[in-house]
This record gives sequence, C-alpha cells and structure tokens, in this order.
Amino acid sequence: MVTIVDAPDGFSGKGFFATSFEHAIGLARKNSLWPLPFATSCCGIEFMATMGAHYDLARFGSERLSFSPRQSDLLMVMGTIAKKMTPILKEVYIQMAEPKWVLSVGACASSGGIFDTYSVLQGIDRIIPVDVYVPGCPPRPEQIISGILKIQDLVGNESLRRRNSQQYTDLLHTFNIE
Repeated sequence: MVTIVDAPDGFSGKGFFATSFEHAIGLARKNSLWPLPFATSCCGIEFMATMGAHYDLARFGSERLSFSPRQSDLLMVMGTIAKKMTPILKEVYIQMAEPKWVLSVGACASSGGIFDTYSVLQGIDRIIPVDVYVPGCPPRPEQIISGILKIQDLVGNESLRRRNSQQYTDLLHTFNIE
C-alpha cells in the first residue's frame, strides 16, 4: 500500500507546484534523516529490532545508519549512560554538523532509569539538548518509530533560521557548547 503524504503549503496549478524554499528543505530533511545510534544496553537491542524486517525503520527515511558523527543529523541515545561516558557523548554531539537533533530512547537515557547511583548519568539532557524523549524500559519498536515520527514532524516544521537564533545559541551555552 502506498500512502501519499500531504504536500507542503504552496500554490498548485495544472502541471506545476510552487512552495517556499523553507517548506521544500523541511520536506527533504524530514524524509532523509541519517541517525547515529549511541546504544549501550537493552534499548539498543530494541533498536536493532526496529531496524529489522518486521518493523523496518527504512520506511521512514532512516535507512542509512551512520556511525560517524560528521555524517549524521540525528543522535539516538539509547540505554544507560555512565558518567565516564559523558565527555564522549558530548564530543559526538559537538562533532555533528548543524542542523542536528537528539532522540533520547528509554528510561535510562532520559532519567537514569532504575540506576539511581553515583556512576550513572541521570538523563542525557544534563549534558546535551534533547528534542524528543521515548519512554519505556526498554521501549518497544513501535515507541521508537513514534519517536522518529515526532522528530520528523519537528524537522519538517523547523525554520531554517532557528539554528542561527540567539535563543538557540543561549541554549547551547547552557550546556557549555560553543
């Protein structure tokens, strides 16, 4: 079954369609995300199931996983993040090219989960900005797909100028990111 998506706002006539540059770029970006999976535990296994044939994340434009931060625009953090890993995770985020988005998958990445200990980071939003949270311990593949769809909505509707705004710069400064 083929589903036709709604066209962006614009003007159409016989044989043509015109829209703004921002809408066209948003449509292209949202359907061509290159995720970088940063998976450390059971949430990573659920993500593997999401990439498998039964759920097939490729249907949503995320077929090409990138294991290089310089070629990724979506950082998917899944699982328990030890405090010793925070400099590495932050460096991966900094190395990603703009625009970039972050998906926090599972209770451990979002809030430390059941591991309320000195060695576990109590949420990745303490070191990098997070765009979408996926709840669960571990979340089912359907929940991960739902998180990807929410990221796609965010990407498709984001202004091209948002990343150059003073508000975005101030947000990065709160995380000590230049």
